[in-house]
Amino acid sequence: MLVEVWSDVVCPWCYIGKRRFEEAQRRLTADPEFDEDIEIVYRPYQLDPRAAPGATMPVAEAYAHKFGGPEAAARIMDQITGVAAGEGLDFHLERARRANTRDAHRLLAHALDHGPAGGQADLKERLLRAYFVEGRDVSDPDVLCALAAEAGIPADEARRVLDDGTGLAELEDALRFAAEAEISAVPTYVIDRRWSIPGAQDPDTFVQVIKRLAARARAS
Repeated sequence: MLVEVWSDVVCPWCYIGKRRFEEAQRRLTADPEFDEDIEIVYRPYQLDPRAAPGATMPVAEAYAHKFGGPEAAARIMDQITGVAAGEGLDFHLERARRANTRDAHRLLAHALDHGPAGGQADLKERLLRAYFVEGRDVSDPDVLCALAAEAGIPADEARRVLDDGTGLAELEDALRFAAEAEISAVPTYVIDRRWSIPGAQDPDTFVQVIKRLAARARAS
């Protein structure tokens, strides 16, 4: 079973959804009646494609612009931090800086096609933690290369990808595909390119839906 996760590395619900889906996957793996292998692939989505490359903005400021002022932003940040804590994630949104994620997505695509086994998942996790926990700039080439190295992709290789424009056309194609497929919110989980599960659902919901889709696929 192929699960394509359309998400962004600056999306809090994508990180929360990642933890919830991982728990669902653990439950499915432990279920003797479920015999599907689940392959997870991360696909690109940009929450703010107009974010200026090379510039960052505190998340508190970005949320204030989007949600109607500093007080509303603070409430939303507190709510998200609380939900994340329930999934074992120690968010520090006061450190996070909104940035253009184009280059992060290019490296994720490179990790899928050319990285070690599990390299894309490792890089995805590392990018999310860098942004939401550590407050690092996930648009900075030096940061991206260091994170790639931690995920098993040599830093000099990551630097070549960033410098020579590798994956730019493919990224635009993927973003265009998402728009044409009406993927308008993330995370969105697309199963075997036939069905979609929108949002950071709870593990029970993921388990129930995936079991139902697997049964439907066997019957078709």
